[in-house]
Amino acid sequence: QWVYNILEKKAEADRIVHENPDPCDGFVLVPDFKWNQTQLDDLYLIALVHRRDVKSLRDLTAEHLPLLRNILKEGQEAVAKRFGVAGSRLRIYLHYQPSYYHLHVHFTALGYDAPGSSVERAHLLADVIDNLVMDPTYYQKRALTFALRASEPLLEKFQQAGR
Repeated sequence: QWVYNILEKKAEADRIVHENPDPCDGFVLVPDFKWNQTQLDDLYLIALVHRRDVKSLRDLTAEHLPLLRNILKEGQEAVAKRFGVAGSRLRIYLHYQPSYYHLHVHFTALGYDAPGSSVERAHLLADVIDNLVMDPTYYQKRALTFALRASEPLLEKFQQAGR
């Protein structure tokens, strides 16, 4: 619900760094709660898409390329304008598995070792775009490896299934 509250400007409207209001290809860029917004070494923002029908990386097809390109281009421009950090100094990625199922993209300082920014979980947005250009249904077909903590319920389900 907190994602929808942000998108509907019922909460955190004053924290919005950038918004593209297009209902299909737009998004809101807000600072992540993990970032205090003062030091740039651990810069961390989240782009939340306006669309509610795209839950994760698995849902993405070539149809979503305009949305993803907007997030990449406009997000980099907004971070450069507001915080003076060039796009080349950012790590821009999606998680799989995500922590919540509403498509969102992470923007972190390149030197910041943010939780979930490792190769087992993070998929760079530029790579996601390239993969969808190459194959419009890439993420419906590809095996996606991800790490699970010992305490995660999903791991228990895999173990119960003998996997």
